[in-house]
Amino acid sequence: MIRWILFAISFIILTLYGFQAIKTVTKQPWVYYLFFAVALVVVGNFIIQFTLGNEGRVLTVHKSYAFGFLLSFMAFNLVLLPILFGEDIIRGAIGLYEKVTTKGDEFHMPSRRKFVSQVALGLAAIPFSSLLYGMFRGKYNFRVLNYTLHFEDLPEAFDGYRITQISDIHSGSFDNKEKIEYAVDLINEQKSDVLLFTGDMVNNKASEMLPWKDTFGRLKAKDGKYSVLGNHDYGDYVDWDTPEAKHQNLEDLKQIQKDIGFDLLLNESRFLEKDNQRLALVGVENWGKGGFKKAGSLEKASENIQSDDFKILMSHDPSHWEAKVIDDPYHYHLTLSGHTHGMQFGIEIPGWIKWSPSKWRYKHWAGIYTELGQHINVNRGFGYLGYPGRVGIWPEITVIELKKGSKPV
Repeated sequence: MIRWILFAISFIILTLYGFQAIKTVTKQPWVYYLFFAVALVVVGNFIIQFTLGNEGRVLTVHKSYAFGFLLSFMAFNLVLLPILFGEDIIRGAIGLYEKVTTKGDEFHMPSRRKFVSQVALGLAAIPFSSLLYGMFRGKYNFRVLNYTLHFEDLPEAFDGYRITQISDIHSGSFDNKEKIEYAVDLINEQKSDVLLFTGDMVNNKASEMLPWKDTFGRLKAKDGKYSVLGNHDYGDYVDWDTPEAKHQNLEDLKQIQKDIGFDLLLNESRFLEKDNQRLALVGVENWGKGGFKKAGSLEKASENIQSDDFKILMSHDPSHWEAKVIDDPYHYHLTLSGHTHGMQFGIEIPGWIKWSPSKWRYKHWAGIYTELGQHINVNRGFGYLGYPGRVGIWPEITVIELKKGSKPV
C-alpha cells in the first residue's frame, strides 16, 4: 500500500509540472484537457492491469504495454521537472529580492518564461518519442552482429567454424508473428555450422511458447541446435497452485525445446566433431549473482570432457563467468551468455560510445569481453521483457567465427 501511495504522489507531482510547461506555451484549453485525459488513461490502465487482473505476478502483454505507456509519460514529465523546478528557484529568488529591495508588502513571483518551457518541452519530447518508437518499431529492429575470434589452440578442422547465438526469446511478450518469422529467416540466412540458444525461452510459463513452436522449429544448422535454461524458464516468477504444477511446467518446456529441435544441456556436455577433431560444448543450468537461481554446476557439466579440450560454455547469466568461470582451471575458451538485454535501453555508436544503465549492475553486459585469455559474448537478447520495446539496444543475432592462430595486428 505504501508503494502505491508513493507512486501516486510522484505521478501527481510530475503531471502537474508537465502541465505547467504546457500551460506556459499555449493558452488553448483543449490542450490542457487532452493532457490530463492522457494522464488519467495512462495511470488508470496501469492500475487496472496491475491490481484487478487475475494473472498474479505473471507479466502479460497487456501489463507490459500499460507499463510502457506509463514509463513514456513519466519520462516526458521527468525531463521537465528539473528544468521547471530550477526556474522556480530563480523566480523565487527574484521575487524575494524585489520584495526586499522595494520594501513592498506583497511577495510577487515572476511569471514563467515561455522560452524556457519551449526548450523543456523539446527536450522532454526526445525520451518520450524514443520510448514510443521502441515499443512499436525498435523491439523488432533485429541486428546481426558479426565477430571473429582467434585461438592458438583451436583444432585445425574448426578454423572458420561459424556459431550463431541467440538468447532471451521471451516468447510471452511477442505480438507480431510476421516480425518473428522474419527474424527466424534472418537467423537461417547466416548459414552457421551450429546454433546455440542461451536461455529464457519464456517469461513465465511453458504455454507461452506453444503458438511459436512451428516458427522456431524452422531454425536450422547443419551441426545441430543446442540450448540451456535461463532464470525465467524455471517458472519461479509465478504463484503456482502446487509444487507439482511448477515441476510439470518445467517438464513441458523441456519437451517443447525437444520438439523444436534443441538439444537442451542441463549441466551436461556434448562434442562437436569434424575430421577426427572435436570441440567440447558445455551447457550449465542458470547460475546468477544476487537472488537469481544457482542451479548451474561447472563441475558436473564438464565431468565428461578433458582439460585440454577446446571448450565453448553456454551459461545464461554473465555474472557466472566473472564469479566462477574465468578462474576455473579447465580454461573455457569461449562463454556465451545473455540475460542482461542491455536493459533494452542505451546508446551504442561503434568506436565511439557504448552505454546503458545495465553497466551499473553488470560488469559484462553486452558484446565481447576478454580476460585471462578467455572470451565471453553477452548477447543483447532476441526478445524483450517488462518495457515492451527497445531503444538504442536492438535485438541481436550473434554470429561468431572461430579462427586458428593469433589475431592479425
